[in-house]
Amino acid sequence: MTPALAKWHKYRAVGIITVKQQLHYRADFVVRALFLLLILFIFIHLWKAAYASSGADTIEGFALNQIIWYLVFAEAVTMACPQLCIRIEEEVKQGEVAVRLIRPIAYNGFHYMTYLAEAGVRFVVQLAAGSAIAWAYMGPPAFGLGWAGLAALLPGAFTVAFLLNLAVALLAFWVEETRGMEFVLQKLNFTVGGMLLPLELMPDWLERVCGWLPFQAVLYFPARTGVAFDGGRLAAFLLMQWGWAAALAVLCAFIYRRGVRKLNVNGG
Repeated sequence: MTPALAKWHKYRAVGIITVKQQLHYRADFVVRALFLLLILFIFIHLWKAAYASSGADTIEGFALNQIIWYLVFAEAVTMACPQLCIRIEEEVKQGEVAVRLIRPIAYNGFHYMTYLAEAGVRFVVQLAAGSAIAWAYMGPPAFGLGWAGLAALLPGAFTVAFLLNLAVALLAFWVEETRGMEFVLQKLNFTVGGMLLPLELMPDWLERVCGWLPFQAVLYFPARTGVAFDGGRLAAFLLMQWGWAAALAVLCAFIYRRGVRKLNVNGG
């Protein structure tokens, strides 16, 4: 077995174990699904009122059913993402990071595989829950190739989300407490990342600012493509997604190398 193949089997095993662990947390799935249903119930009625008051069938090119399904996709991705900052912060505080660092698997790679596996399982559950209420109010989604576009953009979306969170989480090697910075990161995703509404509905100047930030690659790209497929845009979105992923991976590698040198483990 080649070294590369042996390494792949290690990461694959991590992913499989994480999926099996997640499938045991049924109560967590139920609570998250119920919370998502509540959020979508509120947004559906808010957007129905907004469209009724405008008297228009579309707003900035989006029909009501597109907006609702956009929210389903964006919320499903948001609620699927694990809290990486808390996980790494606790590893540092409890000294567990010292054990992680000496294991024969890359620290960042280990967390990447657990993040993707956990996010994948959660996304399926959240998408099913969100689709149930959206289908009941708006009817079935007739987006054609939008589903394929959504699927194509999800790996990049979760990768960029992981790297953004990892860049913040690794600061725990210096400051230990990163939850405040994680809170700011979450709110940036909610607003300029396009979770609450598509970027086209924002003021022109803010839409242009969002176009220069990586947050749109996590939520806006997959949700927008899911409800309004465009082959040209899909190619551009994929290029930007993985471009941001490459840049953020370099940043995370730099922070990690510097952080390991400065690491002060309280528990070991």
